[in-house]
Amino acid sequence: MPLNATAFEHLVDRHGREIRIHCYRMLGSIQDAEDAAQEALLRAWRGRDAFEGRASARTWLYRIATHVCLRVLERRAIARRVVPEFVGANVPFAALADPDHDTPWLEPLPDAVSREPPDPSPGPEASAEALDAVRLAFVIAIQALPPRQRAVLLLRDVVGLSAAETAAAIDSSTAATNSALQRARARLNADFPDGPPQGPLVLDDEGRRLLARYVETWEAGDVAGFVALLARDAIWAMPPWREWFVGREPIADFLAWAWRHVGDRRRLLQTVANGQPAFAYYRQARNGGELEAFAIQVLDVEDGAIRRITNFVEPRLFSAFGLPLRLAPAGR
Repeated sequence: MPLNATAFEHLVDRHGREIRIHCYRMLGSIQDAEDAAQEALLRAWRGRDAFEGRASARTWLYRIATHVCLRVLERRAIARRVVPEFVGANVPFAALADPDHDTPWLEPLPDAVSREPPDPSPGPEASAEALDAVRLAFVIAIQALPPRQRAVLLLRDVVGLSAAETAAAIDSSTAATNSALQRARARLNADFPDGPPQGPLVLDDEGRRLLARYVETWEAGDVAGFVALLARDAIWAMPPWREWFVGREPIADFLAWAWRHVGDRRRLLQTVANGQPAFAYYRQARNGGELEAFAIQVLDVEDGAIRRITNFVEPRLFSAFGLPLRLAPAGR
């Protein structure tokens, strides 16, 4: 039956957040996801009189949003957002080359998008997976899938649609959809033999002490103390630079070089991105006065050590996290 304005508003209150998260997983970009979700909801509003109730309203929204995302990906020269590991081998430390602003880099997801819905009751159909499968490693991995495989995997294994519903959502046959799902699962299983990471990363007391030490050593410029917090095979990446480093020694060499060139005033503000611990990194401005936004750091923590630090060096991301672009130096 057609949806009246009140029913449509209730539908968006219940499922708008998970639609935005679905668009983020498909597109790997905060702004692209917001634009796609807005277009999908506008299309749904305009087409609400044609809704016949053959599928649930939630499934109908996902079908529209998936169509919008696939069209966005078709228009792109490159149909995936990447991290430095996708575009080159890890290297011993050397002074950084110029940043690559032409590559479509993956972006982090602010916690406000994934964890704080306007309506605290998103509805019985909204599975935990549909809301929580945003861990950075998972989003990185699915970006490697072709767009239609990405859509099928998300709709089947994350959103929880049936094979027939998923086939309808991508305008394909059930047999072709099942085949695409098998290929996507095989690729994902190679990356995550124990299963992909799901809900938010919850830290115990040891983990919280680790983060406190992270801030302390970073702000003090204590290279040795900082790298002692890392796993031996920890990864350091900082898009839009293509260079990335593996292991304590290359990371220590990089930090010793970097901290010599940016002044001795640094500050970290704790936040959350992709359900993981994250920090907003502010460093000394060129004029030597205020501290200016530099990067959003997203951490993977496992077994009492930091396994990966992805530094998203893009100040415009700070506004998406509700953070200022400048801070007064401590003590002012």
